[in-house]
Amino acid sequence: MKYPILFVSSLILFSCGEAQQKTELSLEEHAKKIHERVITIDTHDDINVKNFTDSINYTQNLDTQVNLPKMSEGGLDVAWLIVYTGQDTLTADGYAKAEANAMSKFDAIHKLCEEIAPDKIELALTSADVRRIDAAGKKAAMIGVENAYPIGEDMSNFEKYYESGARYISLAHNGHSQFSDSNTGEVDNVWLHNGLSELGKEAVKEMNRLGIMIDVSHPSKEAFKQMIALSKAPLIASHSSARALCDHSRNLDDEQLMMLKENGGVVQTVAFKSYLNTEKYEARNEKVKELEKMVMDSLGMASISRKEVMELPSEERDIYITKYMQVKSIVDEKAKTMNDLPPAVDVGDFVNHIDYMVKLIGIDHVGISSDFDGGGGISGWSDASETFNVTLELVKRGYTEDEIEKLWGGNLLRVLDEVQAVAASM
Repeated sequence: MKYPILFVSSLILFSCGEAQQKTELSLEEHAKKIHERVITIDTHDDINVKNFTDSINYTQNLDTQVNLPKMSEGGLDVAWLIVYTGQDTLTADGYAKAEANAMSKFDAIHKLCEEIAPDKIELALTSADVRRIDAAGKKAAMIGVENAYPIGEDMSNFEKYYESGARYISLAHNGHSQFSDSNTGEVDNVWLHNGLSELGKEAVKEMNRLGIMIDVSHPSKEAFKQMIALSKAPLIASHSSARALCDHSRNLDDEQLMMLKENGGVVQTVAFKSYLNTEKYEARNEKVKELEKMVMDSLGMASISRKEVMELPSEERDIYITKYMQVKSIVDEKAKTMNDLPPAVDVGDFVNHIDYMVKLIGIDHVGISSDFDGGGGISGWSDASETFNVTLELVKRGYTEDEIEKLWGGNLLRVLDEVQAVAASM
């Protein structure tokens, strides 16, 4: 029987569409199986101690971007919970206040793992711990310290932090510390140490001795170079992306990336909108900020810059961030109904940075981080419940399961092993 050409064409189109649908379905099924098999590690998640109490904690699906229900929903296995302290004066009084803040965050993480939910989450100190905890069906917490400022000038505090569970430490944050210049010096070209101070150089040696990974995400480029030269162990950038794709001082340029490769380290690509695609971020942000201001005004809340937030005393900053996250949730819901918003920075933009760095320095030196609850989050990976979408995009780009395993944490654990091996040899 002969069919009209139009009918035959329709059959072909229908068959092709059906085949494409099956291909996409099988691709997603394949990605899900990979996501279930690999250990997924996010190396940067900020915390607020108010979410670590007997009545309010991470066993509940809080407004936070990371908590146990969201980790379970998205298949995120390991969260590096961050002991963060903002920069203050380089004085004994400043250090004392900062250390109190830091220790409260260490205590909160231990409380979650040892008292609140020991059946659901456990603190990991080594790669072996991570694998054991994952095999037991529990989530793993690890501890990173963002800003060594609260350590003060007492070098024995590095060991104290190590004993408290810290497995990476950054020597600076936003503002020059007693140890290191910060990337923020690029704004006015004013530097305190021209890289590392003498105390900072001692800190590198001490972290090598203890087996603490050195985090280079916030220090200046000159400090980065000096840490690379001094360290006997590989370094990490716990939450940075590629400066060639987005010219922000928090990202690493090609020279730094090549140096990190030669050092054997790893850069953990960060899902932070303004570090991924400036043009898209600014176009959308202009409209979102208008909406955000309306919501904040209705709640009687002042709108201040991220820099101003970070300069607030720690208690005030935590309160402000908590309120802001509530505002953000309202804005995100309203934005979904708005058709005139420019496109959001998304998982595709995020994986573009992974692609770029893998091509430049190799699959063994790139990883993944979010900076959740510290400003991070993109369309498609707005919180831990959407973690699978990153794996799906990687599968769509042609990454193999072995490569995805490296990106999702294998590389980071390899560096941790090497850092701890150097410490054992010392």
